[in-house]
Amino acid sequence: MSTQFEIQPNFSQDALDQQFSILGVNIYNVTTQRAVEILEKIIRDCDNTARSVFFVNAHTLNLAATDPQYRAVLNSGDFVFGDGTGVRWGAKLQGIRVADNLIGTDFTPVLLQSTADRGYSYFMLGGNERTIAAAAQYAQNMFPGWTLGGYHHGYLDTPEMTSAVIEKINAAKPDVLLVGMGNPLQERWIYQYKDRIRVPVCMGIGGLFDYWAGNVSRAPQWLRSLGHEWIWRLYQQPRDKMYRYLVGNPLFLARIIRDHLSMRKTGKIKR
Repeated sequence: MSTQFEIQPNFSQDALDQQFSILGVNIYNVTTQRAVEILEKIIRDCDNTARSVFFVNAHTLNLAATDPQYRAVLNSGDFVFGDGTGVRWGAKLQGIRVADNLIGTDFTPVLLQSTADRGYSYFMLGGNERTIAAAAQYAQNMFPGWTLGGYHHGYLDTPEMTSAVIEKINAAKPDVLLVGMGNPLQERWIYQYKDRIRVPVCMGIGGLFDYWAGNVSRAPQWLRSLGHEWIWRLYQQPRDKMYRYLVGNPLFLARIIRDHLSMRKTGKIKR
């Protein structure tokens, strides 16, 4: 793995990395390899400080557009990566080419596979009891180069239960905490408890555990490569996803066009 990039101790933006903003959320524009390098360096240089990693797509950004508090949570992330066609549209309006589509459901397996057999471990938090158990079994089978430090469902209904889970996580001493509670809950959870978690990397990974548990299937590769996996999700879960995609996607497009025209009017961009 390349070591040409040097991340400063405070993880400020590298000169070779680019950031851009969509609907008020700052996003790192990096390749998949670069993202892996960043996270592995955090793991290697563990200083007992948890670093938050978020993935934002059109749905996430729609939520942030109407909720300033959630937008602040996202912008508190140490690294925020762009996921999906919506992010590419928003960047293109600003004359920016997105380096890679960093969708959490694809990036997490890449991270685990490309850094295998280096003594790292992970902890899985989210889903219901059946889902997380099935997802954990899948992960153990698929990623033998990492150690599963433990797992727990995501229905933490009391402060006492949350404290007990955090103690369990810290006792396991994982290098990565995978939090799959959906948006915006997972990002809020990481933000609220990051100071109590002694894990180098805390990642919000959305519906990954549902895929690993076999609750839903991934779209065909050709559809994923086009950036339109949402069509497959809508096909599988029409009731759950209809508003999110059939209303949310046009709404997101209208918002980024409005922002683009506003920035042109104020001279912030010339395109």
